Amino acid sequence: MLDTFRQDLAGIRDRDPAARSALEMVLTYPGLHALWSHRIAHWLWTKKVPILPRLISHLSRWITGIEIHPGATIGKGLFIDHGMGVVIGETARIGDNVTMYQGVTLGGTGKEKGKRHPTIGNNVVLAAGSKVLGPIFIGDNAKLGAGAVVIHPVPTNCTAVGVPARVVACNGSRVDPGSDLHHEALPDPIMETLRCYGERIEKLERLLERKPEKLESLVLETK
Repeated sequence: MLDTFRQDLAGIRDRDPAARSALEMVLTYPGLHALWSHRIAHWLWTKKVPILPRLISHLSRWITGIEIHPGATIGKGLFIDHGMGVVIGETARIGDNVTMYQGVTLGGTGKEKGKRHPTIGNNVVLAAGSKVLGPIFIGDNAKLGAGAVVIHPVPTNCTAVGVPARVVACNGSRVDPGSDLHHEALPDPIMETLRCYGERIEKLERLLERKPEKLESLVLETK
């Protein structure tokens, strides 16, 4: 567990430009406090200790604003930045070196039994306010845009944005870990669709300017 704690610190140091020292991270990072509290609660949960794991989770939520069920499985190097409002469900599984921002939810979709929460791969970025619902898989190196509502699996090395989320980019290679924080540059499928409509309208207007008789025939047809 101590080795895991060290890797958690290293993950923050690598991905947070505001991190200045290990002491500062240990004392002032709520995401780290919630993560370490969870690791203790999860160990007790696996040993089938009654009540105490849930009490630790509840106290951590009260202090940090981050709710992690003690049954969730979390890999090494998770970085929860800011963290307020993050919710991670009981059967969620999170891989290594995942970056998660405030307002993220790894939730279920109803009253199903068994595996009912998402599985997140390695090196995934979940931007602020993204919601991943149901027992779906988010592939390694994937990116979820801010506010995305993800109800379908996202393949490896792909980017999904929108409500409901749609895959808008797949680069076919590993995401550069040096650029994994640039989720402000994700494509916007709605704006792309509007841009295509605008280009088509401009072409039609130019055509009608050159051939006004086409407009007259169209008007007559509509009558």
